[in-house]
Amino acid sequence: MKYLKQIVQKKRASHCTVSSTVDTFDTDERQAGHNKLRGISITLAVAIGTIVVATQQAQALSALSIVNGITSSGGVGVTKDILYGDEPLQDLDIYYPKALSQALNKQQSIANTYPMVVFVYGGSWESGTKEDYAFVGQSLAQAGYVTAVINYRKAPEHVYPDYVEDTAKAIAWSYDNAERFHADPKRFAVVGHSAGAFNAVAAISNEDFLAPYGMKAKDISAVIGIAGPYSYDFRKFDSATAFGKDATPDQVMPDRQIKGEQPPYLLLTAENDKIVYDTNTIKMTKALQDYGVTVETGEIAGASHATSIGAMAPPLRWVNDVRAQVLSYLDKTLK
Repeated sequence: MKYLKQIVQKKRASHCTVSSTVDTFDTDERQAGHNKLRGISITLAVAIGTIVVATQQAQALSALSIVNGITSSGGVGVTKDILYGDEPLQDLDIYYPKALSQALNKQQSIANTYPMVVFVYGGSWESGTKEDYAFVGQSLAQAGYVTAVINYRKAPEHVYPDYVEDTAKAIAWSYDNAERFHADPKRFAVVGHSAGAFNAVAAISNEDFLAPYGMKAKDISAVIGIAGPYSYDFRKFDSATAFGKDATPDQVMPDRQIKGEQPPYLLLTAENDKIVYDTNTIKMTKALQDYGVTVETGEIAGASHATSIGAMAPPLRWVNDVRAQVLSYLDKTLK
């Protein structure tokens, strides 16, 4: 099983102040898609063409840098590189809705609280950074959600359960500190894509991961998994390096580790996903339902594995309806 790998190396910002996101990126159009999508605007052709190329061939130019490059901040604010732990990559960025960002910058009193979302990105448990997924933070903040986009430690240096433990720690930290960011912990959701969906669902569906932080799965209002590999034999794929050499699917797959009272779930699959097959969601859904958990499922029509997250960027909402499905569920459960 191969996942979309982000190759571009990015310098991390060192500031921790609320700021507007700057939309300047190096697009290097010579590698951007080779005229795959003639007939639409140059900007969108470059974006989608590069997503396809990156998915299929892992080109050096990251598709996500293109998506970020065409995504306007929409006036949202961001605080960068907040530590939720002491280990490398145990940090996160917080994105603020426009009205909240403006009030913070003007040092105005803030009476309202906002619902909060924690987003966990994918990348085969080996790659990806929170900067790659700025467009998700911006997208959710534009929709009215205070959003934490988290980093976590990666394989092969860190194998299961390290990245799930990091995810649980980041979730608990965000929940405990929600009020600092004018968010309401009683309206709190977690969203993950691909390997990040595995992390999110694993960290929540087994209460043992959250328990060390005094948090229960039921404290979370909703969980959304997008194209997650919740039930497969990793030993047969390249992703085996993300798990211990003696680990078995029965020991680590979330559909076999459910424990504790659970929140409701939305599990989405991508219609044209050739990376993570829908059997993962089918098996996870059945396991949760057999445990008595409320689960909704949905298919993202026309989506590939890559576009099932890429279309969260507002400029790409026409590609598929993942953003509409995610926001509809969040609005229903949090607002």
